[in-house]
Amino acid sequence: MIPISTPYFPAHGDHRYGVTHYDLTLGYRVAANRLDGTARLTVVATAAAAEPLGVLELDLGRFRVSGVTVDGVAARHAHGQGKLRVTLPRPLPPGASAGVEVRYSGNPVPVPSPWGGLGWEELSDGALVAGQPIGAPSWFPCNDRPGDKASYRIAVTTAAPYQVIANGVLVARRRGAGSTTWIYDQAEPMASYLASVQIGRYQLSEVAGTRLAHPARLATRVRHDFGRQGEMMALFTALFGPYPFAGYTVVVTDDDLDIPVEAQGMSIFGRNHVDGVRGSERLVAHELAHQWFGNSLTVACWRDIWLQEGFATYAEWLWSEESGGPPAGEHARRWRHRLALLPQDFALADPGPAALFDDRVYKRGALTLHALRRAVGDRAFFLALRAWTAEHRHGSVTTREFAAHLRRHAAQPVDALLSAWLYEKPLPPLDPQD
Repeated sequence: MIPISTPYFPAHGDHRYGVTHYDLTLGYRVAANRLDGTARLTVVATAAAAEPLGVLELDLGRFRVSGVTVDGVAARHAHGQGKLRVTLPRPLPPGASAGVEVRYSGNPVPVPSPWGGLGWEELSDGALVAGQPIGAPSWFPCNDRPGDKASYRIAVTTAAPYQVIANGVLVARRRGAGSTTWIYDQAEPMASYLASVQIGRYQLSEVAGTRLAHPARLATRVRHDFGRQGEMMALFTALFGPYPFAGYTVVVTDDDLDIPVEAQGMSIFGRNHVDGVRGSERLVAHELAHQWFGNSLTVACWRDIWLQEGFATYAEWLWSEESGGPPAGEHARRWRHRLALLPQDFALADPGPAALFDDRVYKRGALTLHALRRAVGDRAFFLALRAWTAEHRHGSVTTREFAAHLRRHAAQPVDALLSAWLYEKPLPPLDPQD
């Protein structure tokens, strides 16, 4: 049976259909924080649905919707409480597709959440998007669930002094009278929360194949702090498999950010993460690792977030080991000791929405991977990781699939280890003999 909603955020997403492509044409006025958009979506009714799709429900924030068409025919619609409900001119049979166009405008407002406002945010001079996990409707109509991945075309017109960075490859830049239009193509499938637009007065440069966008005055610090990006990329490619996208961009805003922001093919850092002495390098490694674990391999449901955050945290430890810092085993012992002193009140494979971004999820996820590495040995462990990223490249993944994958690749039984780390609340030992 097809679930009718995502379990952690039931007001977001719809399993009755999927989107295969988004074409977003946006105009943004920085000073007024005014967004005018036209979104064209190719939607497909779920093939296994029990009946034709008569009403399409899109997630969309507080905008004025001026018109909706379906395959060029005007469609009745109602918009409220974060949902745009479109009555299809003809019900869409299971497996059939339609082109939906939505014209909208207004002042984008972040989506409220337990972690603060999410999505489109004004900067002191520009804007950023921080969409994880439910911020995408703050700037475009979408099917806001992580397991629904699509290709994107994103075109943004804004005042000429500003740079626009979005997901994918910059395919065109057109200058007008006082404005510039930037057009990006994101060919690889992408979840809505990973879609991103960054607008600012940025200087562009490159370090070891990574594109950098940053305030000009921070150029020396940025180039130093991201100076080992190439070595990081080489390590992760060796351990995790080929880098999954056409390029990688790092944006450093001229504002402080609480934490870096993950996006597909892109990471966004605040000026506070750049100190000229690589004080935030573990975060640099963490965000790069998300390109494999989170962006190429995206969780189908938010309950499986450890498959993203645990892997990215373990990548921090692997980079530490490679770059002359403490080995992964030392990080693991220290963090297991710390976690043992904290409440053990959730199962890693389903921590609940309140614990979604709890540091205990991140660290216990990394500890799970280290325990597996110790149990099966380095060769089998990293062969399994490379096979995991290859088999599910640009797809959606679940904990159940990962457990089955490990069983196939391990020479010895791992069921007891996986059960203890993933499904039981008490913190297991790192080694069964400990």
